[in-house]
Amino acid sequence: MECGKVNSKFRYPFKCAKILEMILYINTKDQKAVTVALKEEEKIVDSLNEKTEFGSQVLLPLIVKLLKKNKLNWKDLTGIEAETGPGSFTGLRVGASVAQALGFALNIPVNCAINKPVKLVYT
Repeated sequence: MECGKVNSKFRYPFKCAKILEMILYINTKDQKAVTVALKEEEKIVDSLNEKTEFGSQVLLPLIVKLLKKNKLNWKDLTGIEAETGPGSFTGLRVGASVAQALGFALNIPVNCAINKPVKLVYT
């Protein structure tokens, strides 16, 4: 329903706010670092990077830290982008798995698709 339109029970007199996309970007293709970022309307709003050889252990805590830093919660995300390569197969697999799990749990698109697997390109 458009703002200002009337239906049988409610009227929406308030001004409409533009709903912005908030995309979580996950990059685990590097064997020695993990990067997560928030993108709004294709612009990076904020990012965190952690140098580690144990990406699977730091990825979720890093995402939580990024969300808290920006005063967001999981429901504020409208999509997830996972880096698909080329890169380390294990790293890409970790990023894709986390992205798929979050996308499924939050019912939001991953790499522009809902409930479709992320296709990886590895070297």
